[in-house]
Amino acid sequence: MNKYLRQLFTAVVALFVILGLSSTIIMAVRANALNNDPRNARSLYHQLGAYRGAILASDGTVMAKSEPVNDAFKYLRTYSNGPLYAPVTGFFSINQTADRGLEASRSMLLNGEADSLIWQRAKAMLTGTTNQGASIETSIDPKLQQVAYDQLGTRDGAAVAIEVNTGRILAMVSTPSYDPNKLATHDAKAASQAYNELSAGQNSPLINRATSQLYPPGSTFKTIVASAALETDDYQTDTKIPAGSSYTLPGTATQLPNDEAQADGVNGQISLQEAVAWSSNTAFAQLGVKLGASKVSDMATKLGFGSTITIDGTESTGTPMTATASTFPSDPTDDKLALASIGQGDTTATPLQMAMVAQAIANNGKLMQPTLVDRVRAADLTVLSQTKPQTMANAFSKDSADKLTTMMESVVTEANPQLAIDGIKVAAKTGTAQIGTDNSAIDGWVIGFAPADNPQIAVAVLVHNTDVYGSLAAGPIMRAMMQEALQQ
Repeated sequence: MNKYLRQLFTAVVALFVILGLSSTIIMAVRANALNNDPRNARSLYHQLGAYRGAILASDGTVMAKSEPVNDAFKYLRTYSNGPLYAPVTGFFSINQTADRGLEASRSMLLNGEADSLIWQRAKAMLTGTTNQGASIETSIDPKLQQVAYDQLGTRDGAAVAIEVNTGRILAMVSTPSYDPNKLATHDAKAASQAYNELSAGQNSPLINRATSQLYPPGSTFKTIVASAALETDDYQTDTKIPAGSSYTLPGTATQLPNDEAQADGVNGQISLQEAVAWSSNTAFAQLGVKLGASKVSDMATKLGFGSTITIDGTESTGTPMTATASTFPSDPTDDKLALASIGQGDTTATPLQMAMVAQAIANNGKLMQPTLVDRVRAADLTVLSQTKPQTMANAFSKDSADKLTTMMESVVTEANPQLAIDGIKVAAKTGTAQIGTDNSAIDGWVIGFAPADNPQIAVAVLVHNTDVYGSLAAGPIMRAMMQEALQQ
């Protein structure tokens, strides 16, 4: 009898161990996966039935909020001026997991489930009140966001504005955009149809072109090559470098021309400043080859190329918002290095990345961590966290930054006077990247900052698949954004 009791006892213990292990796996190891499983109706009702916190612009403008409704889900997520702020907010949907924007990066805070809100949850439980998520206060300037959005209009493109000394993102626009309200509806069929329509094709408006799409940066990349040259101490603004009307790519019969006669220089030579001002392809292709891939690549890396850039959030707050890593070719042959040095070939970048390049030049060579959230507040207005400026890298010296600023000012004063703003010094670099079959289309770029003598705002604008130079396609948008920012 004792033998059978021992066997029964052993079996019971084994079952309890198995039960404990399975519970642990379900509650801890697989918790996130199970909670995010679209088949989990309990999780769906729990999330949609929570009072999700608001997302606010820097002046308090409400970009997203939860409103009480008379259905099983209790609250409906609504977005004011949805298409304007969609790249920032992302969306919260009945049948699609929040996977972009602040709805994803701060999801745990917004729905009130973050560890930092434990006392608020306990208080709500004890008092029988509704647990409310935290509100997210962003750095977005609504007026600046609106100007960038209106200026881009129906074109395919993106615009980013960054506060020079802090890295705060003041505007982040991507067009074409979409209305998150169509995905937030509690009509599951309508939400699914809207998502399928929006996500179809390579030109999906759900893609944040400012952070998640790579484009050849064209001549805006010449600022990086120029900074690499200045850091060697072998080059000054007036140093003469090889140019000419055409350059044969090393080891090939391919001729690389200039777009402007002034970019050819005189007797095959041009000063570094004039090469920047007139965007000399022949000068920068040769300069890149002379410097070597290592020096150019090292400078690009210091400025953020080659690494995914986290804009907001951590694993503990949700799904971090990141920018796709911009690229510069590894160990290129000299012909490919020449093309990469003028922002063509295998060089690609996001608009955010190029805004960061402009920000670093404006900030004496100091690259700041880009941020989108200023602070997080609990429902009782207690500040849970406040973002502080962080330096990502000291990419180059103040002396190099000052010389780059002088050269970029000449881009406006000499070659592109239409970008000038009365009473304000503007530093800029335009870019015209050839794309498509037989280089039949253009990605138009401009990066810059103002005032050049006391920088406040750095801007990058991209207009994809256009048919005019970057100075004409993107330039007026940058100018309008600077005017708006500096008149406030």
